[in-house]
Amino acid sequence: MPGTGTGTCLEFHNPIEDAVSRVVFAPKSNNLLISSWDSNLRLYDVDCGLLRLEAPAPCEAALLHCCFQTDSESVAFSADSDGFIRRYDLHLGTNDTVGNHHDIATCVEYSNETSRLFSAGWDKRIASWDIRSANAFTFKELDAEVRSISLSGFDLMAAVGASVHVYDMRNTERVVDLNELRMDVQIRCIRANPNSRGYAAGSVDGKVAFEPYNPSDRFVLYFLMVGTIHTHIGICKCQLFFVLRFWRYTFRCHPKTKDGKLHMVSINDIAFNPLALVTGDNEGYVITWDAQSRRMLHEFPRYRNSVASLSYNHTGQLLAVASSHTYQEANEMYANPVALCWNNPLKYSLKAWMTLLVQFLLEIYAENRKVVGIFCAIGCWNCILYPNLAPLALFSGFVVVVAVS
Repeated sequence: MPGTGTGTCLEFHNPIEDAVSRVVFAPKSNNLLISSWDSNLRLYDVDCGLLRLEAPAPCEAALLHCCFQTDSESVAFSADSDGFIRRYDLHLGTNDTVGNHHDIATCVEYSNETSRLFSAGWDKRIASWDIRSANAFTFKELDAEVRSISLSGFDLMAAVGASVHVYDMRNTERVVDLNELRMDVQIRCIRANPNSRGYAAGSVDGKVAFEPYNPSDRFVLYFLMVGTIHTHIGICKCQLFFVLRFWRYTFRCHPKTKDGKLHMVSINDIAFNPLALVTGDNEGYVITWDAQSRRMLHEFPRYRNSVASLSYNHTGQLLAVASSHTYQEANEMYANPVALCWNNPLKYSLKAWMTLLVQFLLEIYAENRKVVGIFCAIGCWNCILYPNLAPLALFSGFVVVVAVS
């Protein structure tokens, strides 16, 4: 198929015959790992446009999830519908069994910090695997099926029913976030925020909950609120902008009505870049959002199928989108699955984000010149807290200086 816009459709000599379950970029290259319901694990070289590997599973089980071993791009893992966790040698094309769950295995992730593999499934447990000896122990017994997990440092986030549990991988009894996130309906996916300590969770009714759980962030925010509550109203407005940046909130991604009733669309996956988050839903929409203001930054062309999975590469310059049926609804289209890569999707987020920033600065400057100085001070503080975003903060300061002059 030809690419759409600046999106390039990946070409396969043997088309993917069933639903795509996950796409994930390698940690340090543009090799894309693709798992699917046709029992094949594929490795696609996006730079060269070549399929490097197509490894069939030893049985006809569907591959429901996959991941790289982050310290070695030559090894990958899959979670299969028969409950088994399998390991693949991507150089030789061979595979072996790591272990199994007592029911369907839904997700698998590798922790570079602990050198262990974590998996979850419908048997209501999270398992931890020592891949050198294939020994496992039950990391956590839960009271509901685990639909999704995500790792960040030593933190493990698990979507269990309508709630999110955060655990320390070094201590199974230690709960990291005491303010447990709970939603009204089942959570479909969860993704850790690589830019700060937190996560985003997508539900089956089209909502995304954004949850930072770093106590220091909450303390800084509380200090700013108390320190400015008796000053000019313009300063309070500026601080409210930063409250939304740190505190928990929930928003609906693509609200629609049918026959006067709100139509619920499942959020199937979430991906982060340094400026925004991207959501993919069950009606084929991929949307970039400003995670702080909850405003839409860019909407990609709609896909014929549901959006099953999203993944950014290690530089944030490529976005992989898997458009496929997901077996969630009876009226889903069963067209051939499609995997696409968008080149430099960050430019859409950057352009829209800077437009919002300039509008915000001009509005504040019109009310009170002092507020601009406070904005610069807070920007410098954010540079200290988040050095990865320092270039963007410095550019924001440059915009402020131009506005003042």
